[in-house]
Amino acid sequence: SANRGSIIRWWVDALHLVAGPAAWAAPVLFALVGVSLVWRRMAGQVHVRWRRPVGALILFLVATTSLHLPASATDPKALALAGKGGGILGWIVSQGLVTGLGVAGAVLVLVLATLGGAFLVWGIDAEDFCRKSAVTTAVDTGSAGPGNFAGFRKHVIESSAVRILAYLHISHAGIFGFSNRIMVGESENLALMDPETAVEVANANRDVIIGIKVRLGRHASGIHGMAPFEHAIQVAEEASMPLMVHIDEPPPSYAEVVSRLRSGDVLTHCFRPFPNSPVGPDGKVRPEVLAARQRGVLFDIGHGMGSFSFRTARAMLEAGFMPDTISSDIHALCINGPAFDQVTTLSKFLCLGVPLKEVIRASTENAARALSRPDLGTLKPGSAGDAAILSLDEGAFDYADVVGEHVLGDRKINARSVVLAGRWWHPSA
Repeated sequence: SANRGSIIRWWVDALHLVAGPAAWAAPVLFALVGVSLVWRRMAGQVHVRWRRPVGALILFLVATTSLHLPASATDPKALALAGKGGGILGWIVSQGLVTGLGVAGAVLVLVLATLGGAFLVWGIDAEDFCRKSAVTTAVDTGSAGPGNFAGFRKHVIESSAVRILAYLHISHAGIFGFSNRIMVGESENLALMDPETAVEVANANRDVIIGIKVRLGRHASGIHGMAPFEHAIQVAEEASMPLMVHIDEPPPSYAEVVSRLRSGDVLTHCFRPFPNSPVGPDGKVRPEVLAARQRGVLFDIGHGMGSFSFRTARAMLEAGFMPDTISSDIHALCINGPAFDQVTTLSKFLCLGVPLKEVIRASTENAARALSRPDLGTLKPGSAGDAAILSLDEGAFDYADVVGEHVLGDRKINARSVVLAGRWWHPSA
């Protein structure tokens, strides 16, 4: 238009030629990256985290390709040169996909790329979370399955400065479709259970895979009850690894699940609220839970967005049933509450009267024992040389559980800094 200078007009026309209508997203992406870099520099974080810019670039490529894909049967080149569809960029990518994979294959690739890009942009940045919580070893509990663990290892585990260990999901694709709008119960589709490949992947990655994971319950496995468990326990036995079980609402029942667990297996979300609480209507710990502990089953908090109740915790602690490990189960739906982070989860147990020494032990020494990693969770000679520098601050702190109960505490554990392998990591504040 006449209101545009020649340089701006050339720039806009060039963007349209390259990316079509999706070109309007380019300045926004550049602006967001610029603001992010400035913000990180002001915060003293001079290292650049690549995952969100890469995720945004993937989504941009998906957008340009998707705009051009419908034209693959007409004259895509003419459309691109006219600055329409996905522009030249959309034309090149869409034609490559259609030529190599066909239209159906191209659509499938775009769907998978969208999921991957969204994960990189909106998923939890493990390293950033660990820095803020002074976590030196993070444990991923089933994000990846045997079908995508290689990518998870390369792009998440190996790119992180902090140590990440993982439970391998029995479902081929791990956990997917997990948001406040879309919630896919990956264990509900038994066709996704992939025991043979799971054993192969577990054996090939024993340096980072420390167990097998299965999610059970109305939300995770639908009406199938213990059926996904049968696949998972066989993999755990074949690979000689412990099994971690997620439990939500029935079916199956809490009692059914813990009755099948072996010594060294882990039940996460162990202090969950009704329904499927470890506490019966009489306020007492269910006998199956006590029997499981006697057998050596480990009980993990796994706070998350729906799995920690102050009411359940009080009943369990009054009965002398302390969890073996305290974990936050941080993901995109609870990082802004009610779990927030690891140190907030630990602080909730201080509010319930658990001594500080026992709270810390449940996140260090006990956790290392559950992972069969005696080199972690300790400062003895020959250990990994990791340390979390924490402060115990006094004041008035509001803590919430997953059902909306609030407890006012007078103490809070806060992260101050981190030592990894004997060296200072960047400050947590």
